[in-house]
Parts: sequence; C-alpha cells; structure tokens
Amino acid sequence: MNILESIGKLLKEGESFVLATILSRCGSAPRDVGSRMIIRSDGTIIGAIGGGILEATVQKLAKGVFTSRKTLVRSFTPNREGPAPIGMICGGNVDFLLHFEDASHPARLKHYEELLSALSSGKRAWLIMKLPDGEAGEGAPAAWVFRDGGASLEGQGLPPAKEFLLEASSTQPRVFEFQGERFFVEPLCSEGSAYIFGAGHIGQKLAQLTKFAGFRTVVLDDREEFANREILSSADRIEVLRSFDEAMKDLDIDEESYLVIVTRGHLHDKTVLGQALRTRARYIGMIGSRTKRGATYEVLTKEGFTAGDFARVHAPIGLDIGAETPEEIAISIVAELIQARAGKS
Repeated sequence: MNILESIGKLLKEGESFVLATILSRCGSAPRDVGSRMIIRSDGTIIGAIGGGILEATVQKLAKGVFTSRKTLVRSFTPNREGPAPIGMICGGNVDFLLHFEDASHPARLKHYEELLSALSSGKRAWLIMKLPDGEAGEGAPAAWVFRDGGASLEGQGLPPAKEFLLEASSTQPRVFEFQGERFFVEPLCSEGSAYIFGAGHIGQKLAQLTKFAGFRTVVLDDREEFANREILSSADRIEVLRSFDEAMKDLDIDEESYLVIVTRGHLHDKTVLGQALRTRARYIGMIGSRTKRGATYEVLTKEGFTAGDFARVHAPIGLDIGAETPEEIAISIVAELIQARAGKS
C-alpha cells in the first residue's frame, strides 16, 4: 500500500519516474514477488527490491529507461563464486520489470488510484499486466485491475477464456503464459476482512492484532463509548449499531470474510451467530464455553438451524493455547484466523 501511495503522490505532483517490480524469484532472493522500487530522475529511490548489487544494477538500467521510455524485463543472478557480493546477504535468481511512469499521462494516475481503491475495499481484486514479448517493449505495460464479481475479463480488454480467469484467481503473484502472451498476475486483496462483533476488552486487543496480521478490520458494537476511534485507532472501520439485531446490515460478507463474535453477553452472541450462519463467511467464531455453545445451539435449532450449520462455527473460539487474559485470548483467536486463511482448518 505504501509504495502505491507514493506512486500516486508523485504522479499527482507531476513527477515522472522509473518503476521496478519483482516478477519472479527462485532460491533465497531477499524480496518477495511483487516488491516495488521507485527510481527518481535524481537517482534516489523509494521502496526496495533487494538491496545491494541488485538495486545498483536496477538503478543503472533505470538511467537508460528515462531516455528510451521502454519497458525492460531482465534477470539477475548474483555471483555464486566465493562470498556473496557486499549488500547481497542471500543468493537466488530474480526476474524484474522496469518501466517508465509518465506523469503527463492522466491514465497512469487513474490506474494507480484504481489500485488503491481496490486495496482499500478489502474485496478480492487482482492487478494483471501484459508483459513484453521479449526483453523490451514500448511504453508502460498494459495493465488492468480485475475485481471479483466486477466487469468480465473480456470487458476489460483481456482474453475472455475461463482458463485465464482461473489463472487470475491465483493467491500468489506469478507470471504465466496464455495463448502465446505473458502476463503478470498479482492478488491485491486476498488477506480477508475480519469483522469483530463486540468492542470490549477482547475486541479491542483483537482489532490491533487482526490489523497487524493483514486483515482489513471492522469493529461493531452498540455502545459508542467503546466503538470509537480513540479506543479503536487501528481499525479500518468502526460501526455503532442501533442493535445487534441489525449486526449484518450494510455489511458485504463474502468468502473472504472472518466473523468474530465477542459481544458482552450470551444473548447478543446468539443474535449475531444466527445472522452469521446465513452468510457465506469463510470463518465464524464465537467466544464462550462448551456449555454456552450447547445452550446457544439449542435455541438456534428451534429457529431452524441444523447440525450442518453449527459445524461451520469455531466455538469455543481460538486455538487451545491455555489463554486467559484478553491479550492471550486475542492472540489465540488471530492464530485461528490465520490458520483458516491458510486453509489449514
């Protein structure tokens, strides 16, 4: 997010620059695929793609890109004979993209504003870039932001084939070939949204940790003295509910949503759980003992819910690590969310 914000700021201020992006790596290359670095006309940089000799190589190439305005795709392999070069603490092959971002073209700023909007939404989206046929291409690479449930691929000028859509849905940035052309696909929002129902002691600690773990964090409570920015400074969104009877109102819950029920009372927990079970959320967790869980399920059974519905619920919530304090309980819950996000539960 930070590097994309820097890109948008520079373009808005009318400053052109060269952008380097890691496309692929093997071995122990120091930065992840998708890492970016801005090279300004004075040679200074913003961001990082690996440090040392790799970044020095990229900065040298960038000087030529400022003149040619071409897009370059290059590979970098550090010297494997003898010690690693100064500044390169690990080895590995890296493929990177280098292209000129022209601030005089309004479409470039619009593209990055769309990227930032997709990131802020917390909904699944992907950046798709068409790579040059060889090692060089003219101008900035064609790029699209594809949103889940949005316009079709074909409507965005991309190949309409179902196979391409499957590739675009990858959870990891990658380069792939489709119908003789190469594309770089990068998921923008695959970390999910955590909806925390209850802003008490556990909810407050939890909001800090879910944000730290990469979840878009939304906290909901019916008490304004708890659901406020002063207490929940790390939350992306805070909602003061009129009643927990309307807990899911105006929430766009999907398969990338994680619902955490930690309200101040059993009745509210039951009310929220009944609504949660009607959603497509990937994860539903409710705090409380097994006795409380049984009593809650008994009431909800009378409302028409089944054992199959209850099988979706993590209750008691959190991994069993012997947690007792609000901080420890929050850690156990976030650990379980991470486990669910990774498909391990």
